Amino acid sequence: MRVAFVSMLTTHHEETPVTRRTRRIVRYLSERGHEVVVLCAKWWGGDVHEFEHEGITYRRVTDEPAARGFASKLPFALRKVGADVIHATNTPPGQVAAAKTAGRFLRTPVVVDWWDDVDYAPSGYRRAAKRADLVVAPSQTVKTRVREHGASESDIEVVPECIDTSLVRDADSDERAQLVYARHLDEHANVESFLLSLAELRDRDWSAAVVGDGPERERAERTARDLRIDDRVTFLGALSDAELVSVLKGAHVFVQTAEREPFARNLLWALACGCVSVVEYQVGSSAHELVEGRERGSLATSPQEIAERIAAAGAFDHWTDDEAYREYDCQNVLDRYVDCYERVVANYGLF
Repeated sequence: MRVAFVSMLTTHHEETPVTRRTRRIVRYLSERGHEVVVLCAKWWGGDVHEFEHEGITYRRVTDEPAARGFASKLPFALRKVGADVIHATNTPPGQVAAAKTAGRFLRTPVVVDWWDDVDYAPSGYRRAAKRADLVVAPSQTVKTRVREHGASESDIEVVPECIDTSLVRDADSDERAQLVYARHLDEHANVESFLLSLAELRDRDWSAAVVGDGPERERAERTARDLRIDDRVTFLGALSDAELVSVLKGAHVFVQTAEREPFARNLLWALACGCVSVVEYQVGSSAHELVEGRERGSLATSPQEIAERIAAAGAFDHWTDDEAYREYDCQNVLDRYVDCYERVVANYGLF
């Protein structure tokens, strides 16, 4: 199958959850013999229109990331690809509308991988949701948001994020921290809730780690000092998946407090590593979906409740691998994209 990926930004422009998700899908399809072309803003040097990197073909739509210019030139770029299916990320939403316009002319279905709504008018996302032949969402929370934009229930498929469970099986345990928080430290991280819960437990014996970097790291470190727990909280910065897994296998409790999370991939890593996991419920986060109904997971609504759940976690044995989460292995999850493509290709033009 020949798949045209429409993503103005790639990991070569910026490392974000959505660009990393797209990179995983692209690599998976390529490794399994599918023909993949990524249509994006130029990120390489020189004046060449097409550039191959690590076995993936990238084609320039625009020289710089500019949503309006990218959307206007995209149909011409798609016409030259000759794809069986078009896979577009939902942001910027204008690229979805442009992809659908081209797809209608080329008689090619459009699958939209929907991550989050950011920095664009709601009307653009409403048009994107209604024009897709199929929307793929990482969680039920995001699926609900897409339905609110006007997409029908039958046109949305939930395909979660995935992890490489072989890392969980093979990694050594790094026992530097019993309690762990991990996320990019931006304005939605809400790491303060984690730190406040630790302050509630200052009379107990524990060690904690905050994994992640970002614009809010300095404020989080200052909060730890103000709470006088900085001697027991280590800020580890950004870690690779392999490094994170080692820390999680050595830990006993993982705490998730972020206010916005289309899919809580670090929480998934923690659960797969056997951590007892505490999730602070947030309206804009899907994290609760991973722990609801799970014995080694619980919900909380305040730092005080988080502290209570952490204290109660002592009743659980220490695990380093929970086989219940093998279903999220990338080998299993990414096959579902191929199923989506085959379905929309088979159904295209029937109705």
